[in-house]
Amino acid sequence: MAESYFDRIPTIRYEGPSSENPLAFRYYEKDRVVLGKKMSEQLRCAVCYWHTFAWNGSDVFGAGTFDRPWHRIADPMESAQEKLKAAFSFFEKLGAPYFTFHDRDIAPEGRTLAESHANLDKIIDLAEKEMARTGVKLLWGTANLFSNPRYMSGAASNPDPEVFAYAASQVRKMMDVTLRLKGENYVLWGGREGYETLLNTDMGHEGDQLGRFFTMVAEYKHKIGFKGHLLIEPKPKEPTKHQYDFDSATVYAFLQRYGLEKEFKVNIEANHAILSGHSFQHEVSYALANGIFGSLDINRGDNLLGWDTDQFPNDPLETALVLFTLMSAGGFQTGGMNFDAKLRRQSIEPEDLFHAHIGGMDVLARGLLIAEKMIQDKALTKKLEQRYEGWNQPLGKDILAGKLSLAELSDLALSKGLDPKAKSGRQEMLENLANRYI
Repeated sequence: MAESYFDRIPTIRYEGPSSENPLAFRYYEKDRVVLGKKMSEQLRCAVCYWHTFAWNGSDVFGAGTFDRPWHRIADPMESAQEKLKAAFSFFEKLGAPYFTFHDRDIAPEGRTLAESHANLDKIIDLAEKEMARTGVKLLWGTANLFSNPRYMSGAASNPDPEVFAYAASQVRKMMDVTLRLKGENYVLWGGREGYETLLNTDMGHEGDQLGRFFTMVAEYKHKIGFKGHLLIEPKPKEPTKHQYDFDSATVYAFLQRYGLEKEFKVNIEANHAILSGHSFQHEVSYALANGIFGSLDINRGDNLLGWDTDQFPNDPLETALVLFTLMSAGGFQTGGMNFDAKLRRQSIEPEDLFHAHIGGMDVLARGLLIAEKMIQDKALTKKLEQRYEGWNQPLGKDILAGKLSLAELSDLALSKGLDPKAKSGRQEMLENLANRYI
């Protein structure tokens, strides 16, 4: 059944920019060397399990529009097995090197916590075999701590310690699974770690709960010998009104408060960055500057809508600027580009799943090639260095080295009669320069 769903789709291959084939890559050439590594190694593209295979196309106003054969199977475990076969058939034909999943995406929840763990083990046995057969790797695993009604008031921040304990068991199990599958990271997304009103919320208490939960996760990582990064995914709102992981800066402050800044990094989503009032490039730049950059969820929102639409990326310039920032800092360590993106509800054919991912991978590839030109040309880098060149002079060096107090600096300004003149930031010229690379 799974194979037959995609049997009319050929293996997706690179055919070059002039290709008219909608089921071919025009820019994503996996073995092409870009900035010293193969393109596939630089981008590390991953297909997400939840939007691509678990979601049925429903929204708050209507039922699902996707007629996936595994959704029609009444037995949850049989459905999960067929879904797994379909997923790896898709990964193979697309040529995606990685995938990502939540525990409840890949295996159904049971009547008890123990049964849920057992269900997961059975499906992971199959996943392990499929990974060995295809060579597809796990970019990261995570636990779904937001869908079940028990988590309506949060997981780690829940006022009920039994919910906290239940969530801890789910996370422990998924960390064990991620280690078993040789996953390269582990993600925690606090979808409902926040609040709707302070009338029923002790914010300080919930912060301490979160701090304790993340501390236990870090301790367990070291106990089991997991070498990948622990990642927190920031999001400002939706589903909760005030979420505790608002943006990268908020996450960093939280980590510092609980002494966890060396244990966790961030998994930044493009759409979440926009919802927090920042650009995608800003969030990546902030994380890099503060040593907490880990991985990316690559998608986009809609400027005419105010919520998380999770569309596939299609802006080469935005992608290029993000990759310029990232590659200038050395690129990914264990992270990658996870397509946390979903089809539109009217895109109901098997081919549409391929069109979406082909387009996303081509946009990333094109952005990477543009970023390579930007880095090699050094024009943008030189302009930035010129703007801050004063800080490489004796005065600038002495200020940053702490050799001058406030009073001494004031006296120096007075004695020298300093009267600095404003200098143009040349924003428009730089924007024009960036656009010339497209």
